[in-house]
Amino acid sequence: MATSHSGLTVLVAGGASDSHTWNLMFLQLLLEERGHRVENLGPCVPPRLLVERCQLLQPELVVIGSVNGHGYRDGEAAVRALRTEPGTAHIAAVIGGKLGVDGVRDEARRHRLLDAGFSAVFDDGDLDAFTRYLSTLTNSAGARADRPSGRAAV
Repeated sequence: MATSHSGLTVLVAGGASDSHTWNLMFLQLLLEERGHRVENLGPCVPPRLLVERCQLLQPELVVIGSVNGHGYRDGEAAVRALRTEPGTAHIAAVIGGKLGVDGVRDEARRHRLLDAGFSAVFDDGDLDAFTRYLSTLTNSAGARADRPSGRAAV
């Protein structure tokens, strides 16, 4: 069955120190099943490579997945690199998975990631929250596409 690609362009990546791939493949399949175009950069993506691919691809969304527990540290560096570059500062970016090695949901860590520039943080891989967030982006993109060019939304 052919998948429709009327959705978002999404870039999926693992953090710089995270060598896991199964989570990234899961995210790719989840997104593609919902009609989104996905470029999966794979594991161990340094911030510079993430920025370069975003500059070229101009995705509507970047998704960083973490399994090794260093998502907090890797993600903060990645999103700060994205926000520093004028050509990528506007791109929505989210992170999810195992963000710390302590196994505890840490609100201070979550807020620090948001303050660094993430649009949303899904600690412990909260898939329901991620799909709800994705729906808001998809609905927003559809509303922008339906609106005549040069006219403001009312």
